[in-house]
Amino acid sequence: MKVTVVGAGNVGASCAEYIAIKRIASEVVLLDIKEGFAEGKALDLTQTATTLGFNTRITGVTNDYNATAGSDVVVITSGIPRKPGMTREELIGINAGIVQSVAENVLANSPEAIIVVVSNPMDTMTYLALKATGLPKNRIIGMGGALDSSRFKTYLSKALDKPANDIQGMVIGGHGDTTMIPLTRLASYNGTPVSQHLSQEQMDEVAAATMVGGATLTKLLGTSAWYAPGASVAYLVDSIINDQKRMIPCSVYLEGEYGHSDLCIGVPCIIGKDGVEAIVDVKLNEAEQAKFDQSAQAVRTMNDALGSILN
Repeated sequence: MKVTVVGAGNVGASCAEYIAIKRIASEVVLLDIKEGFAEGKALDLTQTATTLGFNTRITGVTNDYNATAGSDVVVITSGIPRKPGMTREELIGINAGIVQSVAENVLANSPEAIIVVVSNPMDTMTYLALKATGLPKNRIIGMGGALDSSRFKTYLSKALDKPANDIQGMVIGGHGDTTMIPLTRLASYNGTPVSQHLSQEQMDEVAAATMVGGATLTKLLGTSAWYAPGASVAYLVDSIINDQKRMIPCSVYLEGEYGHSDLCIGVPCIIGKDGVEAIVDVKLNEAEQAKFDQSAQAVRTMNDALGSILN
């Protein structure tokens, strides 16, 4: 199986690394517009094969979409990263043109590929990719919910002082500091509700920390994070390539689900070889649905900036 990662920066390279280390695909192509950059990243990663014990072939190319032909999954990470103090909304004008061009180029060489969108603002870029390409909605997936959920479980782990892998939890809604919705009510520790172990104040603190998880790292690092985003992409790609049918919160196109239509936003999905194989209807309470409605409206407002691009 073949995976192409467009954008060989921190997130793209980390994604390629995890896909190789976990032996998710037999071939990974890294593509970037900077001369020699993807080639260098690919060579560096290839030189870890004997010490890490993988046989995945990693190739780097400069803007050569012919090398991506026959890809089963294409991951789009390209675009400028969010700078300190920059909102995801501010990225729209710059990244929209990049994502649209990339999607068209990869599909010209891999017409059956499933596309995973990572570029920010992610929900809007996912919507753009869907509308610009005309692909069936199951083949365009925004990655954000997987990352937000991993951060949510990390903060729950810290609050509980328990192993993160013993904790279940998900984040739905928009992939933004004010639009994501950590579902604390449904979070659990080894089958028991987290509410049995944490106070409401502690759960509220976890939710707040989760919502600014990306901004916190941007402030600390001076740029967007890459280890957790790269791992989250690899986790999603694994579920597609190996037909894992995992339930993963992803930004997908809604047609009435959760009371909304004509937008891409994070909801729990079953992800398998056909991409989005089902949208899972989690019964939200009144407060959660109200938050989801607010999040959806915020995403719609952001999508409005695409008007001239899509027309």
